[in-house]
Amino acid sequence: MSTETKVKIAIGADHAGFEYKELIKEWFAEHEIKDFGTFSADSVDYPDFAHPVAEAVESKAFTFGILVCGSANGVAITANKHQHIRAAICWLKEIAELARLHNDANIICIPARFVSPELAKEMINTFLTTAFEGGRHAGRVGKISC
Repeated sequence: MSTETKVKIAIGADHAGFEYKELIKEWFAEHEIKDFGTFSADSVDYPDFAHPVAEAVESKAFTFGILVCGSANGVAITANKHQHIRAAICWLKEIAELARLHNDANIICIPARFVSPELAKEMINTFLTTAFEGGRHAGRVGKISC
């Protein structure tokens, strides 16, 4: 998938990820992005935004999801409750690449308190442009859902 390919992206964040979410929408404006909130830096509960993003990706209405919170743990745990979601916490570009290559991750979870905005942008770009490798990894990914 090249960066010129328009991708449907569902995005959500809690209060800790709000600022990054707004930047991400600007950086990737060439894609079709639906913002599931939050819409301010006021304190909120991350499941209220992680579940709708996961549902949008699980239903295949959106190709990928982006979730942002302070540590990325809460949104990843929440999103991964959905049967066909593979939400990966990424803190390095290489982790984002492997999440796609080996795990066919469909949601990237960004820990806003632990990565710079520049690194977040780089990871998301890598995530969106890396194809699943398949092969021996396809069988493993096929065993994930319960």
